[in-house]
Amino acid sequence: MIALRRLATGLVILLGVSVLTFTLAFVVPSDPARTVAGPKADKETLDLIRREMGLDQPLPVQLGRYLGRLLRGDFGRSYVTRQDVRAAILERLPATISLAVSSLVLAIVLGLAAGVFTALRAGATIDLTVMGVSLVILSFPVFWLGLLLLDVVAYRLRWLPLGGYGGLRSVILPACALGLGHAAYYGRVLHAGMREVLSQDYIRTARAKGLGPLATYAHHALRNALIPLTTLVGLDFAGLMGGVVLTETVFNWPGLGRLAVDAVFNQDIPLIMGTVQFGAVLVVAVNLALDLVYRLIDPRIRYHAP
Repeated sequence: MIALRRLATGLVILLGVSVLTFTLAFVVPSDPARTVAGPKADKETLDLIRREMGLDQPLPVQLGRYLGRLLRGDFGRSYVTRQDVRAAILERLPATISLAVSSLVLAIVLGLAAGVFTALRAGATIDLTVMGVSLVILSFPVFWLGLLLLDVVAYRLRWLPLGGYGGLRSVILPACALGLGHAAYYGRVLHAGMREVLSQDYIRTARAKGLGPLATYAHHALRNALIPLTTLVGLDFAGLMGGVVLTETVFNWPGLGRLAVDAVFNQDIPLIMGTVQFGAVLVVAVNLALDLVYRLIDPRIRYHAP
């Protein structure tokens, strides 16, 4: 029942995103017919294209047709390349998935390591140093961190390629630029969570009963401290997808973010709407999946969830 409510909420969100993107497409000062026909097209040609595209219909009619096409998985065709939008998205999707997964894995691994390590040495020099460095990293915008990594690691030291897509070496810098900020955030959240959990009575009871440090930290402390972090990763996924746009632009990464940026510059409205809608589907799907993971980590959610 709870899963059905979550699914219904996700569908409502997708409907809202669809209506919003469609409405914004009419607010943007652009002429789709002009984009298709070119700047030198005459008025008769433009009027013909508008009729063929249904742009002369009332706005509610156009919205209904748009939502109907979305239900069939039809995102329309690009105004510029005339390529099917869904095909263009699927063509760029592997590059974005590889970057997003790499940066997320990096963020989780580094965040876990930093959070647990510093929580077990609370107040020590290494704790203050790591937390200070994480605060500095959090202050860096994604695009600025990406440019810094390109300048130092790729251009000056020539350890890694400047950009492009292909092979493991090419994904390291973009993943670091996108994932380090999230790793710093996760580390600070887990650090606070671990310190709070380690001060609880049941941890002292486990120690008093002779439970070893590894079992105490891994089975009791870390598992409970991971609960808010799991939720945070789900909520943060939307921010991660937003960072993908900037990262792919900086590193010339041929993914969905770069596709969306090119579509904006070309005023390619179907492609803009398609990438936004597809991004919303990804965010909703990931949040639903993480909600299931959340329930596995903390079985009490099954009984106490509203």
